[in-house]
Amino acid sequence: MLYWALLFFVIALASGALGFSGIASASSGIAQILFFLFVALFAASIVAGLFRRR
Repeated sequence: MLYWALLFFVIALASGALGFSGIASASSGIAQILFFLFVALFAASIVAGLFRRR
């Protein structure tokens, strides 16, 4: 999932540099959502791993 967030971030940077502001805005929004979803799932897996060991 982090791979997809980074991919959309790179697409947003490239399209922003080329002047496609609509595509850049959409790509950065998708990248932001995927990144925060990745962070939330990562934190949940760490917490679940801590409780599983005990």
